[in-house]
Amino acid sequence: MTDETTNTVELATELTMAWLSNPNTRTSAEDVPAFLRSMHDAVIGLSTMPVESPTEEAAPEFTGAVTARKSLANPDVIISMIDGKPYKTLRRHLSTHGLTPAKYRERYGLKADYPMTAPSYSTVRRDLAKKIGLGRERGKKASGNAEDLVSAPKRGRPAKAVEPA
Repeated sequence: MTDETTNTVELATELTMAWLSNPNTRTSAEDVPAFLRSMHDAVIGLSTMPVESPTEEAAPEFTGAVTARKSLANPDVIISMIDGKPYKTLRRHLSTHGLTPAKYRERYGLKADYPMTAPSYSTVRRDLAKKIGLGRERGKKASGNAEDLVSAPKRGRPAKAVEPA
């Protein structure tokens, strides 16, 4: 016997002993040789199988549901390239698919300046932000005139009124 044959017989014997030592195994003495033979055949089958090298799976090619031009055609919505549905903003939609805006742009070959919100929605949000005063320094008015800055009410606790004596 060669060393490999001895090794497979020993391995099959150890597997059979482990199977028999399990308290849940209920078998008769006549079944042991058949089980040993099947274990030996299995070990030989495993040892003679060609070793397959793990092949790198090619990255799947993603094709957009619509073209980039069509996704931006309507100023009221932006159409997702994932499912072809219209959205005002894509950020939440992308996060449900496990993507960031950068990964989304990379996946579909979009430019770095491809928008994530519809143009009209961006305009509405910008106007609302200007209306409530976001982006300005504290205490300044939107016009920026010097007289407006002087007449602007001061923040904080009002001064106490002094009564004449």
